[in-house]
Amino acid sequence: MKYLLIVLFFLPAGMLAAQTAKLRQTTYRGILYRQDGKEVVFTMDVKTEKGKPVFYVINDTEHLRVTDIKQTGDSLIFNMPVFESSFHTKIEKNGSLTGTWLKGTRGEPQYWPFTAIPGQSFRFKSSKATVKKSITGKWIVTFTNTNGTTEKALAIFKQSKNKLTGTFLTTTGDYRYLDGIVTNDSLQLSTFDGAHAYTFTAAVDDNNTISGGTYYFGPAGKQSWTAIKDNNAVIPEQESPTSLRKGETGLNFAFNDLNDKLVSLKDEQFKDKVVIVELMGSWCPNCMDETKFLSAYYRKNKKRGVEVIALAYEYSTDLQRSKASLEKFKAKFNIEYPVLITGVAVGDEKRTEKTLPQLTPIRSFPTTIILDKKGNVRDIQTVFYGPGTGEYYDQFLKGFNETVDKLLLE
Repeated sequence: MKYLLIVLFFLPAGMLAAQTAKLRQTTYRGILYRQDGKEVVFTMDVKTEKGKPVFYVINDTEHLRVTDIKQTGDSLIFNMPVFESSFHTKIEKNGSLTGTWLKGTRGEPQYWPFTAIPGQSFRFKSSKATVKKSITGKWIVTFTNTNGTTEKALAIFKQSKNKLTGTFLTTTGDYRYLDGIVTNDSLQLSTFDGAHAYTFTAAVDDNNTISGGTYYFGPAGKQSWTAIKDNNAVIPEQESPTSLRKGETGLNFAFNDLNDKLVSLKDEQFKDKVVIVELMGSWCPNCMDETKFLSAYYRKNKKRGVEVIALAYEYSTDLQRSKASLEKFKAKFNIEYPVLITGVAVGDEKRTEKTLPQLTPIRSFPTTIILDKKGNVRDIQTVFYGPGTGEYYDQFLKGFNETVDKLLLE
């Protein structure tokens, strides 16, 4: 017995930690803490595949697969698959994770306290009482800023008993997959995808009225919101959407790709082709959804005479940082078309004049421009609604395919 105690005494601390701190294969409830203490929650399945840990971050039907995971003793670091987004955590003796979520931004990085509890598959706690209200349908939403200005949006909700999913469609994009509950007289929704970290709360007055809502975004931002059900509601129109300037017919640009090769629309590979130009950024969740579509579309249709070019507007003008983020983005979606670095930061007020002066100001990302075989701009889509929007994504697919197919026949 004395010999055993001596051996344990001289074991390295890291080895003892490794013996007691173990990641559990189960569903974890992740909690991100804002500066005001408000929680942004999500669920994450922890599994082992081919002998290695794999995480799935869950928002409604989307399961984001995380494979860049490194464990040393009780230290666990995992990087989200797309964005400048990573977790630096410690595995506690009970399998919980505690630590920090690190998010890249235009300015200083954000550091959010983080906890993940094993064995908790619920997102929000709900009562067992029968839910008597149903908010399935379309809603006209009014967001109110702290300065009193308002913004309109369209909400789509789908409720099954107390389970609630849906999204908000704004003039610049959608909030992707929201997941939550309706319980008693209130609703709670949240999402986390490595960039978006949002929570929505509100009172459900009746089947047609939502009031007293708060939308929590970022480490400290928030808006109030209300909604009225209207199944004939439409998405608010974008003010002064991007268009060609008077007298212009096409685009003229030349930027380096990720291998420092200069690429221009005048290059031979784009001659007599229908060209799709995607204005995007590796920081942008809606760009993630569109790129996933465009990458698959290009592989299927490039032999028909279609080319795609992505023009990236990154958080900063730091070339190495931009390259690293875009390489990660490119690898995730197996992008085979050129991804060009504009060298102009997304927050630059002169971003349009410096890169595409043929256009009026770029309002949102992604913006998609379709050129015919002669290089003329034939369509500009100034907002993208992804697969989380259901019928609106289907409408996009139908319109996009019809436009390109028509131009290919010319």
